[in-house]
Amino acid sequence: EVQLVESGGGSVQAGGSLRLSCAASGFTFDDYAIGWFHQAPGKEREGVACITVSDGRTYLHDSVKGRFTISNDNAGNTIYLHLQMDNLKPEDSGVYYCAAFDKLFLPLMNHYGVDYWGKGTLVTIFS
Repeated sequence: EVQLVESGGGSVQAGGSLRLSCAASGFTFDDYAIGWFHQAPGKEREGVACITVSDGRTYLHDSVKGRFTISNDNAGNTIYLHLQMDNLKPEDSGVYYCAAFDKLFLPLMNHYGVDYWGKGTLVTIFS
């Protein structure tokens, strides 16, 4: 059974930091990119960061470069994906979803290509 379970959302003042984590299991990691999609109210989900487990390459949306860092830890059949978010801005608010998609889509991070989704975790940045 595929599972993507997020944790670490919350509320923080602009300029602050949050760390999101996702425990992913139940699929062949080497075939996928695993990452984070952000959905602001009234907008489509947009990929912000992902990593290819097979070679450790990372991809970041231009809007988060220099502020967000993606990393992963491997523990047997489970991948723990982390998103360190620094210097947060009010526009970073929304639901963050952990997702897995075929790495052939890279460097695009398009929600249409996602095979597996987590349930999401809410991030609220107040000014």
